[in-house]
Formats: sequence, structure tokens, C-alpha cells
Amino acid sequence: MGADPVKLHVVASLNRPSGNVTGIYQYFGALGGKRLELIRDLVPSLSVLAILSNPKNPNAEDHLDDVQSAARAIGQQIDVLRASNESEINAAFAALAQRKDGALLVADDPFFSVHRDQIVALAARHKVPASYYTLEFALAGGLMSYGSSSIDNYRQAGIYVGRILNGAKPSELPVLQPTKFELVINMKTAKSLGLTVPPTLLAIADKVIE
Repeated sequence: MGADPVKLHVVASLNRPSGNVTGIYQYFGALGGKRLELIRDLVPSLSVLAILSNPKNPNAEDHLDDVQSAARAIGQQIDVLRASNESEINAAFAALAQRKDGALLVADDPFFSVHRDQIVALAARHKVPASYYTLEFALAGGLMSYGSSSIDNYRQAGIYVGRILNGAKPSELPVLQPTKFELVINMKTAKSLGLTVPPTLLAIADKVIE
């Protein structure tokens, strides 16, 4: 899961999950502050950052708090746009275009992953620089993404499945946290938005899509 399993009372603790549950804490929601930092590096003239959030997600407020705390620390103005269905996503981008916010950060949410193509297409149509939480958005044409490696997370989950099938008790397997994070930049999208990617950002990118 992308949200904190301890906060959600899914497990008692990461080291000793107890019960019959263990797995991988993908850490997507906790990286909002880092994504804020990266989008500011790419759009240095950024005045207002919009956040697309799903109000029906029980983790939404925690994720917003992380970004808003980071924004307050550096004096970044934030607008929150809320969407929980397709029409509300369209309305959010229409509002974004009217406000002329500098950039968009899409909050971690399975609903947004399902509607990835719609969101990426709207960002392109409205010329909005946008930052996402998984590689798949950047591969679909999104400007940039930063998050833990989904491929590595699933590999770790597969190892745990094997251990459990061989007799290990889930309660005795600590909830794993990711060790591999990836910054992906889509240069084609950056060029279409008229953005120059700083060499310092390219130097730390794990994948650059030409």
C-alpha cells in the first residue's frame, strides 16, 4: 500500500505487524514534500502549486498535510483541487486553467492511477506542468514522476509470498519499506511545455524519456 499502514491501523508496527498481515509500504503518500521540491526545481517561476486530491480517499488529508507543511516552510502558495470521478477531474483542470496556477502535483491515489491517461491528456491540453507519484504517469506522457520503484516493490512482495507459502508467519515478517526510489523526467513533454530542464535535475534523474 502507498499510505502508512500503522496510521491506518492495518498493522501494529512496521517491525512487528502482528495479526495476519504484512507486506510492502510503498511510501507514495509520504513523498509529497519531495515532489514539491522537484517541481519547483523544474518550474523556478512557480507562484502557485495546485494539488489534485481525491476527497473520498481516507488518506487524502494526511497526504495534503505533508505537502502543505513542506510548502509553508518555503513560502509556497498551495491550491487544493478535489476530484473523485471523471467529470470532477475535468472540472478541476478547467478551474486550474482559469486560475493559471503555475504547476500541478497529483496526490497518490489508486483512482488517479486508473484515470492516468485522462489526467495526463488534460495536463497536456491545458499546458500544465505536472508531477506524479509513479513512473507509469511519465511513461504515459506526464512531465515528471518521483516515487518508490513499483517494479522493485512487487519483486519484494513476491519474495514475501514465497516465504509465507513455505511456512513463514506474516506476523513475524516486518513490513518492508522501499529502498529504491526513481525520478523520471519526460523531455518530450518538457519541450512541449517550453520548459528547460536544469542540468542539475537531469543529473539526478534515474530515467529520462526522450
